[in-house]
Amino acid sequence: IERDRGKDPLTPTPDQYYPAAWEEAQYEGKLYGIPTEADDRIMYYNKAVFREKAAELRAAGLDPERPPRTWSEVLAYNKVLTEKNPDGTLKRAGWVPNFGNTWLYMFAFQNNAQFMSPDGRTCTLNSPEAVEALDFMVKGYEQLGGYDNANRFTSGFVGAENDPFYHGKVVMKVDGDWILNNMSRYAPDLDFGVAPPPVPDDRFYKRGRFANEKDTFVTWIGGFSYAIPAGAKNSEGAWAFIKFSCSLEGRMLETRAQRNWDLSRGRDFIPRIKAHRETNIQSYAEFKPAVPAFAAALKLHVDMSEYGRVRPPTFVGQILWDEHVQAIEFAGRKEKTPTEALAEGQRVVQRELDAHFRYDTLPSADLKLPMFFGLGLLLVGAGLGYARIRRMPMGRMGRYETLWGYLLISPWLIGFLIFTLGPMLASLVFSFTQYNVLSEPRWVGLDNYRLLVGEERDNVLKAFGNVLYLAGIGVPLGLLTGLAIALLLNRASMGIRTYRAIYYLPSILPVIATATLWGWIMNPDAAKGLINFAWTNTLQPWLGVNPPGWLTVAEWSKPGLIVMGLWGAGGGMILWLAGLKGISPTLYEAASIDGASPNRQFFGITLPMLSPILLFNSVMGVIGAMQEFDRVYVFRGTSGSAGPSDSLLTPVLHLFVNGFNYFKMGFASALAWLVFLVILVLTLAQLRLSKKFVYNEVAD
Repeated sequence: IERDRGKDPLTPTPDQYYPAAWEEAQYEGKLYGIPTEADDRIMYYNKAVFREKAAELRAAGLDPERPPRTWSEVLAYNKVLTEKNPDGTLKRAGWVPNFGNTWLYMFAFQNNAQFMSPDGRTCTLNSPEAVEALDFMVKGYEQLGGYDNANRFTSGFVGAENDPFYHGKVVMKVDGDWILNNMSRYAPDLDFGVAPPPVPDDRFYKRGRFANEKDTFVTWIGGFSYAIPAGAKNSEGAWAFIKFSCSLEGRMLETRAQRNWDLSRGRDFIPRIKAHRETNIQSYAEFKPAVPAFAAALKLHVDMSEYGRVRPPTFVGQILWDEHVQAIEFAGRKEKTPTEALAEGQRVVQRELDAHFRYDTLPSADLKLPMFFGLGLLLVGAGLGYARIRRMPMGRMGRYETLWGYLLISPWLIGFLIFTLGPMLASLVFSFTQYNVLSEPRWVGLDNYRLLVGEERDNVLKAFGNVLYLAGIGVPLGLLTGLAIALLLNRASMGIRTYRAIYYLPSILPVIATATLWGWIMNPDAAKGLINFAWTNTLQPWLGVNPPGWLTVAEWSKPGLIVMGLWGAGGGMILWLAGLKGISPTLYEAASIDGASPNRQFFGITLPMLSPILLFNSVMGVIGAMQEFDRVYVFRGTSGSAGPSDSLLTPVLHLFVNGFNYFKMGFASALAWLVFLVILVLTLAQLRLSKKFVYNEVAD
């Protein structure tokens, strides 16, 4: 930029961009990218509902002709606009604190909170300003009947034409400019208004510490940037592209192309907010929406971009994000106070900051030594094996056949060494290092293992407790269900093969598709979820029992997974059926002659003869439960807790998040070995116990 400033008119300069967007592309005073998009957030409100509730709003001393401007007004409007069903569930929400796109960042920024110190070395998540902002969110959830009640309500929402804001189910929300195109497509006649996001009362009235604040309203900006990777082969070409693409000409060229594309598909076009000031001004002038409400919304988004705040640019940004999401969840559920929730998040983020800044003090991990050591062990093992073959009492032909046997299994053996044993040993080495993939590993000794039993102990115990619950209840239920189906289908009847196929097919469906399907079936909204629809029309009126929240509440999330798992019981059914087919009919005939009842025959013949299959299914079931990942990954989403109150956190999910979201490969490797050892112990215990109940036919 400095080189081309004044020479090339396309060279970007800070004055061309919104301050927040330019700031987000900087780290430690250096610019690492040129901002492109800069989406901001404003308040949207449903005017039709405001008119519907006008009398009640006036009775509460509120103006139905305008939306709230302050936090206290938001709570007051929310109290009037929210409606509940007789059972306490929500019928309509005036305002859901985290519906739309606010998170804690929006309200904390409005309260002048900073999540990192200026030097980037200290996390300040637990500041008084952030605590006050989170407390405001908690009060909003209290008005809705609690966080879980609100979560049950919002989890039933779907997008596109069924967006609850379009139908008055949610009256007010703070959201970004990206929703305007969908609104123009699915709700072009929606009677809505817009306003700046409500701010703390003291900020609005210029009181206390806000007395000298020049910005009455504040929003949150996020976006994207173009950057050139270090070591790029054609950095000058990349720089030339960025300069043109980010210029007014380049931005408008892109905007017009997007307009033509939308029009070609029969859609209205509303330009997105860019980081480049002049682009937004010209886009609004050239593509101003014809509908006044949409024009007003776009204009306000452009105007509010000048008053944006951004997330702190930091290498622990993902961890900071996840911890701030968890703080909202824990405080919202009243499991922790706002101060406690933010203090816990701050502690986790600070630990990662400290680990990063001590990186240079750690000794480098020369991986050649363990690699050569491993190769040495391999060669020694191969030599000992060859020597053993040579000493075996067999003739020349026997040794020849043995060598050919090893040669024939060598493709599998080589694959095992390279793709299984090799990575296992590598992860063992990495478990003693601090390694983030992008930098060389550094030795930390047993620190990762100390972390497992120290600061991460609660998460580790929670994760293993969850999978032990799934194994202890889900595996026996799965075994009984599979066996029951097999017993029903173990007969020669017309069409029996079709029934077997019907029960077996669910077990071979892709896990992601199955999890998505069951997420819909278990939707807590009775109008959308099949199970709760049936429940509200049977058990609720008969017994007065409210339908469960399933995956949206902690006490029902794991039972929900277990019920979902029974869908795949047909996989185990095949093995049970094969075992039943292998039992000789003569055993039952002899028992019948001796006067044994059907129950006696089942427990005296069927179960003992099926005990090897029982052992196999139980071992594989426990291993599968310990390795639970796919389904909980789908339900977790992209950030925050693994289910409500981490009730769906599993060891493998915890491993994945740390290894591939946070790039903490050393800790992830240590956790992987802990999972391996626990599975090994449980498997050996089952094999040991099997000696007492597994029946084996041994020939004399």
